[in-house]
Amino acid sequence: MPRVRKADYTVGVVGLGRMGANIARHLKDVGFPVTSLYDLNSKTATSLAREVGAKAAKSLADVPAAADYIITVVTDDKAMKSIFSASGDSLLAGKVKGKLFINCATVSPATHIDVEKRAAKVGARTLEGCMASSITQAREGTLYMMCGGKKPVFDKCKPLLDAMSVDLRYVGGSGKAAKVKALVNMVMNINTAGLAEGLGMGKALGLDLKLLMEIFSQTGANSRVLETDGEDMVARDHECYFSAAHAAKDSGIALKIAREKSLDLPLARASKAQFDRMIAMGQGELDKSGVAELTFPGRAGARAKNAAAKKKPAKKTVKKKAAKTS
Repeated sequence: MPRVRKADYTVGVVGLGRMGANIARHLKDVGFPVTSLYDLNSKTATSLAREVGAKAAKSLADVPAAADYIITVVTDDKAMKSIFSASGDSLLAGKVKGKLFINCATVSPATHIDVEKRAAKVGARTLEGCMASSITQAREGTLYMMCGGKKPVFDKCKPLLDAMSVDLRYVGGSGKAAKVKALVNMVMNINTAGLAEGLGMGKALGLDLKLLMEIFSQTGANSRVLETDGEDMVARDHECYFSAAHAAKDSGIALKIAREKSLDLPLARASKAQFDRMIAMGQGELDKSGVAELTFPGRAGARAKNAAAKKKPAKKTVKKKAAKTS
């Protein structure tokens, strides 16, 4: 295999939140030229550009003008469609033939397919670079990545993807990786909500929660979420690595796919409802572990639900009229 010349991989990053910013930092650290950065918050772009020796792009169109590989990490379907708009300021404006876009946001499969088609019309190519990891892994280049799109595009991007990840999977054509990612996050969210209920109930029963978690870890109650979120739920340490708002959004994507296939997913609906409650309480930017605030006795979310239940009026019994007979 020919030696990779990192200098040939000029990189732009669009969306400089927790993940995008740390991807840019890591790629710079391992020798890839990060040349252009864009964020809706221009101060964020300017600050990070100064840090990594890049240029803060004033417009989306400026990014592909200065980079051949553009990594996007935006919030949702609306934002993804906006940055790849067919008119106005867009990543597809200007001369973008041959440019490669690696789209890492968790959005619907249909949006990835649509963006691939839009890019193809102007000679550019796209790849889904779905990430099943968090901020620390983005900074260290140890992401778990699932990629979807045309195989030659994946192969072309592989040196960059290898630098970003410790586990890299090519799933299939456009939309496939997004479907897998939706299922990954749906199951993770169900596990998170379930763990919060189990630990909350353990607390109510007066059990030793440290011992309970050890037993969970050695039995059928074990999960990856127990390892990442269990202690945080008990300690009420909800520093954000993956927000409740994102959990609700991603479960919503999975539920939409399920509806399209006429599937009923009651556990996915129930767990999404818990994260929606957090958003309604103003806790959407807490880490997903914050769902424990709804289940542990004595915590604000649990108290609010109990109070609401007590205030709920009893249903009136309506007497059915006897059917008239002739």
